[in-house]
Amino acid sequence: MGHVIAKLEKQEADFHFRAFNTAGQFVDIDDATAYEDGKGNGVGPMQLVVMAIGGCSSVDVVSILKKGRQDITSMTVEVDGFKPDGVSPSIYETIELHFKLEGNLDPARVKRAIELSLGKYCSVSRILEKSAQISYRYTVNGTDHGGATFD
Repeated sequence: MGHVIAKLEKQEADFHFRAFNTAGQFVDIDDATAYEDGKGNGVGPMQLVVMAIGGCSSVDVVSILKKGRQDITSMTVEVDGFKPDGVSPSIYETIELHFKLEGNLDPARVKRAIELSLGKYCSVSRILEKSAQISYRYTVNGTDHGGATFD
């Protein structure tokens, strides 16, 4: 997938766009701050960035663990990004991912999969590491196993 094409179409509300990929799948993008209720009609562009690193890394981690014959019964990733208010551009300074996995899993293999993803394979994390300090934590079957920061 060397060439990526997306199309954005403005919707009825002023800042609401629908973004499509070439397969026709879409995501609604909007600026919630432009509305009195603060909700908008879609995900904000900078929210998409933290969703993208979570999605990219999640796919890597599952792939690596499956290749290692690890059995994942459930997985959730919570991504916490911090960027300053009142400056433009406001870029992420820190991003923390908290991986929560359940299944027949070796915590050491989970740690290795996360580190391979964030440090080597996830294109989104490799882009963001230029401006943000990226860290992770992980929990396996309810037990916290700590984490690390990438410098």
